Amino acid sequence: MDLEMKLGNRTATILVVGLGYVGLPLAVELGRAGFRVIGLDTDADRVAAVNRGTSYIDDVQDDVTGALVAQGNLAATQDPSGAAGADAVIICVPTPLTRAKQPDLSYVDAAVGQLVPHLRRGQLIVLESTTYPGTTEERVKPILERSGLLAGRDFHLAFSPERLDPGNAQRSIRSVPKIVGGLTPRCAELACLLYQAISPKVVPVSSCTVAEMVKVYENVFRNVNIALVNELTLLCERMGLDVWEIIAAAATKPYGFMAFYPGPGVGGHCIPVDPYYLAAKAREYDFHARFIELAATVNDSMPYYVISRATQALGAHGKTLRGARALVLGVAYKKDVSDARESPSLKIIELLGKRGAVVSYHDPFVPQITLPNPGVLASTPLGDDVLAAADCVIIATDHSGVDYARVVEKTRLVIDTRNVLHSRPAPNVVRL
Repeated sequence: MDLEMKLGNRTATILVVGLGYVGLPLAVELGRAGFRVIGLDTDADRVAAVNRGTSYIDDVQDDVTGALVAQGNLAATQDPSGAAGADAVIICVPTPLTRAKQPDLSYVDAAVGQLVPHLRRGQLIVLESTTYPGTTEERVKPILERSGLLAGRDFHLAFSPERLDPGNAQRSIRSVPKIVGGLTPRCAELACLLYQAISPKVVPVSSCTVAEMVKVYENVFRNVNIALVNELTLLCERMGLDVWEIIAAAATKPYGFMAFYPGPGVGGHCIPVDPYYLAAKAREYDFHARFIELAATVNDSMPYYVISRATQALGAHGKTLRGARALVLGVAYKKDVSDARESPSLKIIELLGKRGAVVSYHDPFVPQITLPNPGVLASTPLGDDVLAAADCVIIATDHSGVDYARVVEKTRLVIDTRNVLHSRPAPNVVRL
């Protein structure tokens, strides 16, 4: 039976490489669609959890995972030889930045490299990891062709960017259109057929590189607009204006305006990362994406601005940041999720420590974090004694389950970076 028929009648075996925030939800949706799915991951704990039918991702429920495992539609392994029996392979590994803010494609290289000994004719290979335009054709294709097989002739190659919005039940994989770009029209056709099983709409584009650029553009768009409102915030502070009031009023315009909101920075895997991926690629063409890089710089500076506001506010209370007891509320990059990747809260904690503050944090979704300095930190229970002992509480993530009225009541000073206290004005509250 050929691949088209297997994808059409959902008898194909799908290998998902990387069982993180993208890979596990994708594997689960493919399993629910009727495919037999194997997840490949280097993390033994993740593999064991999947095979037990339990989930470690907020948006994936244990009962769904357990049912798929019991049905035989989902399993996990650390053995890459499972790729040999797969009809399609989808790569969902991290694409972080180095400390110098350069693209780090080591996870992609490793994932693709381990497929090479097991690649066979007729397979479909799809990259979903967010990356710079050209990665699939310039980096993934040459590695796979070390097998002796040629992409577009012996096996099929495509790129289809993930579009997950963690914590948003209204924007699941099954409700968001899927972009697909193939190395050849046939590659694109087969990849579209695969994703039609789980997506409400599949949008084919002319190449892998176009699909990669679509993904980067989507996230750069958000980064630039967030930078705009963050810079406006700095100006409004100097002018004595309430930026939140200004945004709310502007948002009443029914056309030509989209509301973005300021904050302590940007987090998650895509928005703070993609501008640097695109800028790095642009330099290969002697093109400097100055506007995009400037936006990334503005957003990267926001944790420093938060520290500055905290220092000023403590000074007004006769205290210095050095030696102050600082409690950070929330280290996840957005509300009500457990994902702390690239969270500005982590930078805030690091800066507080470097400036001599005694730092702790509370996050009901993230029990522990590890930073270069001070190392491993555990979430502190949010008791009245903890709030009363803090010289400064910084609301960095606006989780829904926190009793903010109690925070204001029990704490000497609150720095609100998320406008969560807009309806609770108080002398001890400083808003961003």
